[in-house]
Amino acid sequence: MKRSAIILALLTASLAAFAQNSIKVQVPNVVAADEQFNISFIIEGENAPSDFNWSEGDDFQLVWGPQKGTSTSITVVNGKRTRSVQHTYTYVLIPRKAGNLVIPSATATVKGDQIASARTTVEVVSDGASQGSAGGSSQSQGSSSGSSAGQSSSRASSTGEIARDDLFLKLSLSRTNVVVGEPITATLKLYQRVNIAGFEDAKFPTFNGFWSQEVLAPTTIDFKRESYNNMIYNTAVLRSYVLIPQQAGDITIDPAELVCLVNVRAPSSGSNSIFDSFFQEDYRTIRKRVTSESYKVHVSKLPSGAPASFGGGVGTFTVKTALSKDSLRTHDAASLMVTISGKGNVSLLEAPKIDFPPDFEVYDVKVTDNTDSSTGRTTGSKTFEYPFIPRSHGTFTLEPIEYGYYDIDAGRYATLRTDPITVKVARGNDADAPQAGQMVQGTVRRDVKSLGSDIRFIATKRPSLSRQGSFFVFSGGFWALLALLLAAATAAYLLLKRRAARRADVVGTRGRAATKMAQKRLSVAEGYLKNSLYTAFYEELHRALLGFVSDKLNIDTADMTKENIASALSSGGVPESLVSEFTGLLGACEYARYAPDAGHEAMNAHYETAVGVISMIDSNMKKKNASATRTVVTGIMLALLLPAWNASAQASADSLWNAGTAAYSDGRWDVAAEAWTAIEAQGLESPELYYNIGNAFFKSSDYAHAILYYERALKLDPSYSDARFNLEFAQGAVQDRIESVPEFFLKTWVRRLGYVFSSDAWTALFFVFLAIALACVLLFLLGSGSAGRKTGFFAGIAALLLAFCCLGFAASQKAAYNRADGAVVTVPVSSVKSSPGAESAKDLFILHEGTRVTVLDEVGGWWNVELADGRQGWIPASDLELI
Repeated sequence: MKRSAIILALLTASLAAFAQNSIKVQVPNVVAADEQFNISFIIEGENAPSDFNWSEGDDFQLVWGPQKGTSTSITVVNGKRTRSVQHTYTYVLIPRKAGNLVIPSATATVKGDQIASARTTVEVVSDGASQGSAGGSSQSQGSSSGSSAGQSSSRASSTGEIARDDLFLKLSLSRTNVVVGEPITATLKLYQRVNIAGFEDAKFPTFNGFWSQEVLAPTTIDFKRESYNNMIYNTAVLRSYVLIPQQAGDITIDPAELVCLVNVRAPSSGSNSIFDSFFQEDYRTIRKRVTSESYKVHVSKLPSGAPASFGGGVGTFTVKTALSKDSLRTHDAASLMVTISGKGNVSLLEAPKIDFPPDFEVYDVKVTDNTDSSTGRTTGSKTFEYPFIPRSHGTFTLEPIEYGYYDIDAGRYATLRTDPITVKVARGNDADAPQAGQMVQGTVRRDVKSLGSDIRFIATKRPSLSRQGSFFVFSGGFWALLALLLAAATAAYLLLKRRAARRADVVGTRGRAATKMAQKRLSVAEGYLKNSLYTAFYEELHRALLGFVSDKLNIDTADMTKENIASALSSGGVPESLVSEFTGLLGACEYARYAPDAGHEAMNAHYETAVGVISMIDSNMKKKNASATRTVVTGIMLALLLPAWNASAQASADSLWNAGTAAYSDGRWDVAAEAWTAIEAQGLESPELYYNIGNAFFKSSDYAHAILYYERALKLDPSYSDARFNLEFAQGAVQDRIESVPEFFLKTWVRRLGYVFSSDAWTALFFVFLAIALACVLLFLLGSGSAGRKTGFFAGIAALLLAFCCLGFAASQKAAYNRADGAVVTVPVSSVKSSPGAESAKDLFILHEGTRVTVLDEVGGWWNVELADGRQGWIPASDLELI
């Protein structure tokens, strides 16, 4: 205790000695070239100084002095008495010239030690208040104020107006060319050279387009001397702000306004005594409205290429981390503090992203601001506290925290990176854990907790691309397939009916079996030929020829003459040469039956001729059906070749698709979007392509275009569940919340049913049900039993109804695609007007980027839109993009 008292006494003595070893100088900071002012040298301490010496130098003229003085003050605080003594030396000077003049140093001796004053600078302006004494800073201010105010009041009393140079407002900005997020200091000052009695009707700027913070708003206005345009004014700070621009472009700051009540001396009237003007003065009050100038601040966008950890910081920053506890046990609460310090837009810094171990229970971040806006830029720190509770024991390592910001001085993005954070958690008491079910062997069982949410990943499988706006329903392929299906049904009907008729037609059956019967008889004749049975051979060969013609052409035996046979063969499409050969062979057989034996070679020649003629006649009569068959085959081949063109077009876009997929996987969102939109520029589209483009824009924080492409994907395929999920996720980032007008529930059910499949899938189902319906029609028309015919009738009606429902869903999706009435706002803010025109229209409401609207009409460059809640208005077409 005694040692502490000694140390305190020595410290007090050293401070007292230090206080005595200095000479303070009290002088106004600015004076006029012809103004007398006071300068005082003050020495504090009990001991009186000796040998005080000071010279005014060549820049000043000594008017009077020195005047010596001593003052003593005694204060009592909590029973403790304190005594202080000041020794003062005062001079009256007048400057010899204008400029920043240096006051020479003064010296004195105190208790044998020589002390000196610091060199002080006084600003001397050429045009200021006229002569008048000035004592100290406050006295000088009063003298200057009174002198200048007197001159200005005299001018006001004579003219009735106050000059612009005698009273004005000025808004000073620390900078006027900044980037988004760069702080600006704005100071509103009042400059006056008149006698102000009061103020009223003050209007301060609203700073639209800026985040603003009022850092100084004095309740009492204190005037200080200040030089401006080489003149002396009494100035007072009315307001001081920190401004942070929130959007790019030229932002205008509106003027400030203030009404000042100015007292001016009224001119005397009548013949009063000279003593009246000495003892009383007449004044009148003038109201003067002063307005500051408007300013434009040019705000540039932040450059592209911001790191993924960018937290909105613009300036220069540092980061440090700390844990609230050095030792932890399971189920103990602790916090991780991340402090970002520096100068810049500290108040707008966002919390850095920290990946805690999965078994840490993390709570909402607490934010603490500690900023100082008195400097040119906002300085200070912002602390983010992450409360957490570890639920398992062990050693956990938090990955280094990265925090990106835009460095104004360097003109580029910078990333802060901390060291890895190691958290050691010892085993605690499981009884302290929250009860979430039965405890088995000391383990706390809990539900699986979601750690975060994000959009679903891109489609990596190569899609089937098609020309934009091409749907299979009602296309050329659709009508060709429909015609082919109807033709197939008709052919099946005719084939089945013909088959039944053929079964009942004995003559037709004989004709179809004519060739087989002829071949059997020829085989018998061949046996006779081998045995050289001359008469039997020709009789059998003759029967084979006549039997073939009779069966094939349905000719009665009584009509079997050569002329009738020749006429019938010619009508069946057999060439004349072949007919002549056949009739000649018949004549040879008839002649041989009654002629002597011509030998084995003649028999063999007639046999070979008969086989060839019968075969050729049969083939010629079948050529009519072959042409129809070739026509059907040609149509099928053309239908099969139609998808080949689409396959080649898709192959040409594969390289761009793969490049976009690789870029997206690497986190290069802009490159991925550029590759996939290049495919779209080729006139190709698919739901997967639009879905991937939307994902790339979402990752780039372009939520408006992300929503636009998700809507386009769902327009092609309303059943695309991933696109619908990501659309709802992206809509969560849209600022506007619009309640939709409820619709009739049946309409909702039908629309949801139509969204189950895509248009092409519904078209495929249409053909499936149509084929079933046609099969049932065949069953109804050709069924042999009544049960089968009833089944075909009712099943056919049901299948036909289902087919037309599927066709309706497919057609409605195509109509919705071709109906260009949906649009998305793509600008940050857009005003909706009451009529198409920016000048005469009235603002109805404001929409933000990402909001979906319905386009009703178009006039010039304006679109009439309707919101989901029924509100309507006009918006510039450049602010929207059609889905």
